[in-house]
Amino acid sequence: MGNQSVPMRGGLLISSVLLTWLALPGNFSFWPLLSFCLVPLLALLGAAPSAAKSLAYGFISGVLFYLLQLYWIVPVLQQYGGLNWYLAVPALLLLVMYMSSYLALFAAGFYLIHSGGPRLIMPVAAAALWVGLDWLRSWLISGFPWMDIGYGLWAQPRLLQLADLVGHHGHTFIIVLLNATIFALLPGSYRAKERVAGVVVLACIGALSAWYSVDRWQTVEKLVEKAPDAVVGVAQGNVEQTRKWSPEERLRTVKDYVRLSSSLSSERDPVLIVWPETALPFYPRRDDLLKPVSDFIDSSTTVLLSGAPWFEVEQNGGERLVRYFNGALLMKPGAGFNFGYFKSHLVPYGEYVPLKKYLPFLAPLVEAAGDFTPGIVGEPLKAGPVRAGVLICFESIFPDLGRAWVEAGANMLVNLTNDAWYGKSSAPYQSWAMTVYRSVETRRSLVRSANTGISGFIDPLGRVLSESDLFVEWAAALDVPLLDGETYFVRAGYRFAPICGAAAVVIIIVSLRRRNSGRNRY
Repeated sequence: MGNQSVPMRGGLLISSVLLTWLALPGNFSFWPLLSFCLVPLLALLGAAPSAAKSLAYGFISGVLFYLLQLYWIVPVLQQYGGLNWYLAVPALLLLVMYMSSYLALFAAGFYLIHSGGPRLIMPVAAAALWVGLDWLRSWLISGFPWMDIGYGLWAQPRLLQLADLVGHHGHTFIIVLLNATIFALLPGSYRAKERVAGVVVLACIGALSAWYSVDRWQTVEKLVEKAPDAVVGVAQGNVEQTRKWSPEERLRTVKDYVRLSSSLSSERDPVLIVWPETALPFYPRRDDLLKPVSDFIDSSTTVLLSGAPWFEVEQNGGERLVRYFNGALLMKPGAGFNFGYFKSHLVPYGEYVPLKKYLPFLAPLVEAAGDFTPGIVGEPLKAGPVRAGVLICFESIFPDLGRAWVEAGANMLVNLTNDAWYGKSSAPYQSWAMTVYRSVETRRSLVRSANTGISGFIDPLGRVLSESDLFVEWAAALDVPLLDGETYFVRAGYRFAPICGAAAVVIIIVSLRRRNSGRNRY
């Protein structure tokens, strides 16, 4: 690519940031931009004079990108976490810098592959490195796999079918592969045989992916048509977060949800009605506010699944220990209630504070939201023919949790969430987009109930059957297909991402040895 001036380097960096931001859900979601959004960044890295310089380019790109993606964290921390702006802004910057470190590692790794590695496989190596780092970010320090680039295809169900084979990471791999191949075709970058090799690999993978997607669409569509179904209802109360827990508003909140659910019961008689995360703004074990809910359930034939807080008291010697949980309550007519699931993947700095000893200034977050104890994935919650696997709040962005519920026997996934925290920012749209993938990966219908939206129904093909707007009351009941069996992703395909990471490490080691030996890259 030759020498690049400072304005050119800045233009390439900013171009990739903006193109990727515009391509992903939450703002414009113009997915065709994914086909070339990384090319400017790769061109910048390809002309970098050193790995350290590439590292810096990647980090700066990440900071700009994640500031655009995660800006909503500041008002959340201020309004609901009780932090002043001079604490909320540094908290956002800490998260942004952490997320950016992965892009910085990719940039340095790409430089080594490009400058000293086997260039015939550069596009594949770049894609494997990107996916491997996404996988690392999905579990390291609790994990925060927010808006991986593959999620940009969420609204194109016919393109999503590869996800039941290798998950959303498969789409990330293809997107990066395409961008890296286009980069290799730029003048002055690669020799003819290297370009041809990249195009051939891309064509083969693209053709196989297209064939698989068409075949699986036809197969699963037939399975959905023949599958037994159940009428499932969703209520979205649209309760403002600022008034949800106030003593004078709690009864009103309960009555609103009962009213919405009663209309569903009279129209469709669903076997299950789903309310959002903490739709019951009280501890049901010791509160008379549960009575209107019990009366509604006992007078109907409907099972209710609702989010609610819970606590358990334990005696540890002479010490009284109280544990708090973010739970899913199941109520059946004439049978009372029980908790079938406590949220297992808690929100760091929202429901607990990791490294609390070293970050004491973030303690107000937990004081506002509660210091919760994690649960575990167990038996699916049953309502008639439905065996529901429950994902509470941002658990829906973790593929392993959906996979665990299917392995436990779930024939439907339910996401209970409260996205009121995010206001009318891009976050609710991003969360909804990522949730769509859990249906395709597991081939399960997914029912989502969100306090202020987006609530909706997704079928096993990833088609959005119905969805709500933000900040409106909404109730709907649909016939939901119930599929059994396990996809390849559930059985083994989830290993695709770590395999990519391991392969990338091997390729980078080879690249370093080639550079150290002085071997000519051509």
